[in-house]
Amino acid sequence: MSVGPTMQDAMPSYDPVQRAEAARLRAETRLAGTITDFFLDAEARIDDRTRLMLAQVLGAIVGAIEWDIRRHAARLLAGAGATEAGEAILKAGVGTVLQRLTRAGLLRDEDLMDELIARVRHDLIAASLPVEVAEPDEASLLVRLAGVPDSIVASAASALLAAESRRRVANEQGAVGGSELPAELHHRLVWWVAAAIRDGLTSPTRESDRAITDAAQRSLAAHDEGERPDAVATRLAAALDARPNELPAVLVESIGDRRLSLFVAVLAHALGIAFDQARAITLDPEGDRLWLALRALDMDRPTIARIGLALSEADPRRDIEQFADALDAIVSIGVEDARASIAPLALDRDFRMALRALARTERR
Repeated sequence: MSVGPTMQDAMPSYDPVQRAEAARLRAETRLAGTITDFFLDAEARIDDRTRLMLAQVLGAIVGAIEWDIRRHAARLLAGAGATEAGEAILKAGVGTVLQRLTRAGLLRDEDLMDELIARVRHDLIAASLPVEVAEPDEASLLVRLAGVPDSIVASAASALLAAESRRRVANEQGAVGGSELPAELHHRLVWWVAAAIRDGLTSPTRESDRAITDAAQRSLAAHDEGERPDAVATRLAAALDARPNELPAVLVESIGDRRLSLFVAVLAHALGIAFDQARAITLDPEGDRLWLALRALDMDRPTIARIGLALSEADPRRDIEQFADALDAIVSIGVEDARASIAPLALDRDFRMALRALARTERR
């Protein structure tokens, strides 16, 4: 008479053929990855610090979205009396969403990775910038701006202080309070995560699909890209609206105050380009486009030198000696020539993407 599961029943099934095939596939995947990594150009390979933080940020964003969707979907199902289905959503496939999205290749999305890599590099460089204070007892630039009589500037400066503080704490703790992605990318990622959660269910039902959908839409509705540090910095730059004679001091002080987002936003506002474009040229280790942008704004030698030296100290990819050797040539570039060279940066983003796609096609 049977009184319960036997030892054989309790043991996990072991199919040696299946296990051997799985091991072979893993070995092939590892080899392919190793070969790809070996042949990467040195310039294309990210350093360990950037890789670690990128993985941390991506994992935290996906995890935050996942749990928002899981919890709310489970709550909806429990409220409808489907407690077991709610528990299944909370438990099924937990910890595998990031892996599922990675295996599917969805996280290789160029726009998503471009944004995340830029964000990580921006934050790492900002944290490494040398601090330059004009006077020992002088408050930092943002603190001073938060106390000016102009309420619009003061409000935006206070908001940037808060936004950057949240970002800094999130980076230190390896967690995020929200995705802090542009709306389009957040929208894309939310539905990918929702699909991965659904894919992890053993027996998805119409009710569970509806609950996951409603939870995803709730996440989309709650997302406010205006709270992102770059959006707040953009508002502050617009409120400041630095005049040509004020620009050098604002740019240098932003860098000296380790407020790279404000530097980028002020640069973008002065050039009439998008924040992400200004960030891209600021993070570019060669710096050619940044020097052209600064010359287009008629920045003088001392201003360009201070900015270049600070960025070189903060970013190990930059060659400070090469910058020093090129400084005379940079300063000799005419303002109008510099403006003409960076004019394409001011084009509509979709227009630029279309032109780039055509150029790639013609090169094939």
